[in-house]
Amino acid sequence: MAQGSKKFKAQRPGASKKSQQHKQKGPKKGGRVIAPKKTQVVEQQKLKKGLEVAIRNKIEQEVTHKASLSLHKSLSVVKGAERKDRPGEARPGTSSK
Repeated sequence: MAQGSKKFKAQRPGASKKSQQHKQKGPKKGGRVIAPKKTQVVEQQKLKKGLEVAIRNKIEQEVTHKASLSLHKSLSVVKGAERKDRPGEARPGTSSK
């Protein structure tokens, strides 16, 4: 005969453990952006991002304008799939002819 108390709680044979969450092992994919604590640096980053977007849009407009002038037919620009904007990301509207 066994002496002493049981050291674990007996489980019923029909009952199983709750489903475990499957966590991704290892580091996550994609770049990491660590937000600075200083507000001045945050403002500089916003300004820089806004300027980059504005410059890219201006270059795109100039290229499409030059291309439409050099072609015999009128140039039709097809926009790609719209992606969801992230909050805080400045994205001014672009106009196409």
